[in-house]
Amino acid sequence: MRTFRITAVAAAIGLAFSAAAVAHGMSKTEHKAAKQDIEAEYKSAKAACEPLAANDKDVCIAQAKGKKEVAFADLGARYKPGAKARYDARIARADAEHSVAVQKCDEKSGNDKDVCVKEADAAQASARADARAQRKTAAANKAAGETSAKARGQADAKGAEARKEARAEKRDADYAVAIEKCDALAGDAKSLCVSEAKTHYGKS
Repeated sequence: MRTFRITAVAAAIGLAFSAAAVAHGMSKTEHKAAKQDIEAEYKSAKAACEPLAANDKDVCIAQAKGKKEVAFADLGARYKPGAKARYDARIARADAEHSVAVQKCDEKSGNDKDVCVKEADAAQASARADARAQRKTAAANKAAGETSAKARGQADAKGAEARKEARAEKRDADYAVAIEKCDALAGDAKSLCVSEAKTHYGKS
């Protein structure tokens, strides 16, 4: 499956959109100033999209919005650290990449566009599943702490179950992509394609 790693978005995400967003132990005043900086950079990035036209402009705006949402989520995770904040940041990143990827699919048409969207959905589902698994595993480990071998064993079991659920979600998303690709075919070729996809992904 082709992965949607939009270079422009990924680069901006890695930089956390603004130097202000990487501050640690910031005060309320610093936090407020950092939010204002992110908003200002978003307006600047959005304004830079204005000269563009058609889908290029839509992609540019989606990238700007994605950067802003990720920057806010990363800022929140640093201002008030915690499992939920880290989870929210991962989700924001997954959604930002998905938004840009889907917008880029508008450059295509027909089945190519449908497959493109399904691949974007699969990438998002995979990232979201990983985020949920990490959050559940962290919560189980925290609850267990160092209390007993039994508690640690239960935490390991919960972590394993969370990872199993994540794998199932990813598999379902990949199956949807495979089936969508079959739609480009017809007759026996399409039937064989669907049959092979069902066998490969364990679908009845």
